[in-house]
Amino acid sequence: MSRKAVRYLQLIFISFSLAITGCSISSQDSIVNSHAEAFLTKNNELQFRFKINEKILNGKEVYKVKVSIHNDRLASALGMSEIVYGASANLKGEYIEVDNKNNFIFMTPIPLIKDLHVYEIEEMIISKDAVSVEVYNDEEVFAKAFLTNFSSQL
Repeated sequence: MSRKAVRYLQLIFISFSLAITGCSISSQDSIVNSHAEAFLTKNNELQFRFKINEKILNGKEVYKVKVSIHNDRLASALGMSEIVYGASANLKGEYIEVDNKNNFIFMTPIPLIKDLHVYEIEEMIISKDAVSVEVYNDEEVFAKAFLTNFSSQL
């Protein structure tokens, strides 16, 4: 079997595997774009901010956003493992109205109640699948992806 045929079979296998597991190659793009990040402020607060991809909101009127913290150390440092928020109030889970021109979400910064080094937080966010973002309404989940960008003022 030629090298070209083997590569072709590998590509078919990978595509088939992704289809079976429900994953897609561009799942990260379905929720947030390159503006997505966890941001550590100079006051030792963590802020999640991102832009919702307008394509997933087509035909929708309202949505909610849930940020889930999957890393136990990070959840403990934040004092919570899940944040559901809407237009102006965190934790109340109010709906956000779809605005196809401005789908930026800047969550209110959460103070760290336990000290973590900036490099530990960066490692958790970038490579440990520590934080996921889910966009949904009462009827369906539109998209879900892990947040993998990190920046800091420190």
